[in-house]
Amino acid sequence: MSSAPTPHERSALRQQLLEARRSFSTTPAATLAAAAVNASLRELLGQLEPECLGVYWPLEGEFNPAPACKGWSLALPFAQKADRLMHYRRWDGAEPVSTDECGIATSAGAPVVPDVVLVPCVGFTPEGFRLGYGGGYFDRWLAAHPGVTTVGVAWSGAEVGFAVEPHDRALTLVVTERGVVVA
Repeated sequence: MSSAPTPHERSALRQQLLEARRSFSTTPAATLAAAAVNASLRELLGQLEPECLGVYWPLEGEFNPAPACKGWSLALPFAQKADRLMHYRRWDGAEPVSTDECGIATSAGAPVVPDVVLVPCVGFTPEGFRLGYGGGYFDRWLAAHPGVTTVGVAWSGAEVGFAVEPHDRALTLVVTERGVVVA
């Protein structure tokens, strides 16, 4: 684990982690890691039994949660640029044909509040704090929905130290190819 950067160093850390993730995602180890995350995530979802599972559409190098989520009622996030807010929309699991205001694939379904949410992590601490893309969309949503079970999803190489800021929200759990690493 690296030393904890100050808040103004988050951007550099984010870029470093994104580049490492892109590089990792092209290796044979990434295929094995994805199978391990899939297995751990399916087992965990079986224990949590969500009524509605909030997932995400994977960006470059991110773990694709779709295979692990078959059989659950699903929702995808929709980000609104103007207010920097996010909500979830019901999703049928088919390839999305809509995008949100940030250009990320989403659903055109009805708004819903999932009881379990999978959250992509650019980085995470051993205590379950997440480093995201810097927009604060997930942090705002998590702050507004404190009773929701939040499951960070990341590659184990994304575990780092960083200074936690007042707006940061700890995740309930984090799943990597090593299993559930934060509880």
